Amino acid sequence: THGGLVSLRACTLFRWMRPNIVDRPLPRGKHEVVSQSAFSHLFSEFVQYCQARSSTASELEKKLEEAGATIGVRVLELVNLRDGKTRRETRMLGMLQYVHTSLWKSLFGRAADGLEKVVESEDEFMISETEPLVNQFISVPPNLSNLNCAAFVAGIVRGALEAAGFPASVTAHTVALDTGGSRTVFLVKFEPEVLAREKSLAGA
Repeated sequence: THGGLVSLRACTLFRWMRPNIVDRPLPRGKHEVVSQSAFSHLFSEFVQYCQARSSTASELEKKLEEAGATIGVRVLELVNLRDGKTRRETRMLGMLQYVHTSLWKSLFGRAADGLEKVVESEDEFMISETEPLVNQFISVPPNLSNLNCAAFVAGIVRGALEAAGFPASVTAHTVALDTGGSRTVFLVKFEPEVLAREKSLAGA
């Protein structure tokens, strides 16, 4: 009808006038913060969505990791723009420190708890977090007792590293503490070409 056509045109015009989210200026100072309860509810629903399409804990973790990797690519670009970062990191430790501090602060409001190098291997590092936000409100069923939802964060780290030119595998592991409790360790293992580049730069 004529009235319906006018209404459709009005809605189309309204959508056209609204600024696209990617065209909005980046906020200065404090960034917008999503409430913890809202994030927990959304993430729980996403885990259930992936669980319904997985038969094992490892398969579910893989889906969470792949989803996180796509986010990591975009988060790195956003954090670089917000920080006004124009120089590209070329060294492994420098890139990991950037992930450990700037990237983590953008995602979780603070730096990760720790960053260590694996003594026995020159291409492996560990980012540690005592209580990852993604694990705080997840009730793991008995048949998925080995599930670690921090695989989602591992995927974010992997995606960010790959986007920065540091391809690596990143896995999340729960490690028991001598004082009781546990922490999550994100094991980063760089691909051979990254290590070769590192040695070349160190010798330059």
